[in-house]
Amino acid sequence: MAVGPGASRREFVVEADGGSRGNPGPAGYGAVVRGADGAVLAEDAAYVGVASNNVAEYRGLIAGLRAARALDPEAAVRVRMDSKLVVEQMSGRWKIKHPGMRELAAEAREVFPPERVSYEWIPREKNKHADRLANEAMDAGKRGERWRAAESRAELETDAADDSGAREGSESAAAPAAGWGGDLGAPTTFLLLRHGETELTPQKRFSGRGGTDPALSAAGRGQAAAAAAHLAVPARGPVQAVVSSPLRRCRETAEAVAGRLGLGVRVDDGLREADFGAWEGLTFAEVQERHPADLAAWLRSTKAAPTGAGESFAEVSRRVALSRDKLLARYAGRTVLLVTHVTPVKTLVRLALGAPPESLFRMELSAASLSEVAYYADGHASVRLLNDTSHLR
Repeated sequence: MAVGPGASRREFVVEADGGSRGNPGPAGYGAVVRGADGAVLAEDAAYVGVASNNVAEYRGLIAGLRAARALDPEAAVRVRMDSKLVVEQMSGRWKIKHPGMRELAAEAREVFPPERVSYEWIPREKNKHADRLANEAMDAGKRGERWRAAESRAELETDAADDSGAREGSESAAAPAAGWGGDLGAPTTFLLLRHGETELTPQKRFSGRGGTDPALSAAGRGQAAAAAAHLAVPARGPVQAVVSSPLRRCRETAEAVAGRLGLGVRVDDGLREADFGAWEGLTFAEVQERHPADLAAWLRSTKAAPTGAGESFAEVSRRVALSRDKLLARYAGRTVLLVTHVTPVKTLVRLALGAPPESLFRMELSAASLSEVAYYADGHASVRLLNDTSHLR
């Protein structure tokens, strides 16, 4: 995706770290890519065998830059590391005398044009997420295993400011509110449509990605048709693309709308509902009766997962933020209908507002309701609509 004259580049923050238990000794690296709002978009970590701290630090840098490039090769990147050596050498202020370090630095410079990458030294306590990833990788290497992103606990265990919204979706105090700064051009607009009812919806049963994947009920098909009729006469400009969760109830809703609009449906796995584990198909009362301690923990913290290897809201937030940024890159400046579920819609709204994770429990979202978020070129977002059901009356 080329960036034309006057267009705004996306900006990523790469946090990288590396460590060696012995220096040289068993070594590993960790890298995190964040969006402009602080949300985690990608993680990477690996055991690199016996190496020095400096080699591991450089390997973390290269991995972080490559992860950022995979998201958007045209982006600008700000690297934050607690390695003074790497930061100063990559910034050109210190000479690189060691031949091995020169090769690693050259490899890092090949990922992005140097003018699009800046470097910032940060204290070690500000780099905990990448540090934990590096240690996870070294622990996995010690066991003779590979680090696996799906099993990582680094983000959840990092003592950062995500509980106050600072990690995902918070704004700088000096940043202008969306719509109050200069002319940023046409925003990218996400219309967020929750799927229509299934047989489980009026019974208020947990229904996530790990359940029976129910189809729309007769009432749900009527709601999808009503949403399609409403969106066929748009008030804010035509819908230019339709993207759906892979789950059946969303695909059926999306197909009803897309058919009316003469569009195809693109499926994005990141828009799927949370996996509610052993709670799938149960009512809140049934979960409270069978798993009271787990439910209480889940209601206290978005880092707690449902019983039976379910998915926490913190984990959902990470993948939804990643899908959001990919879709913003693909559909820049356009209006896109995202047909998805309660948790992804609430998450997108929460991140746009910079609200704390606990705000997920304080939003209501009806079946086939519409919400709307506009994303501007400076990275700010504006929530325009939430839980609108006027088209269903």
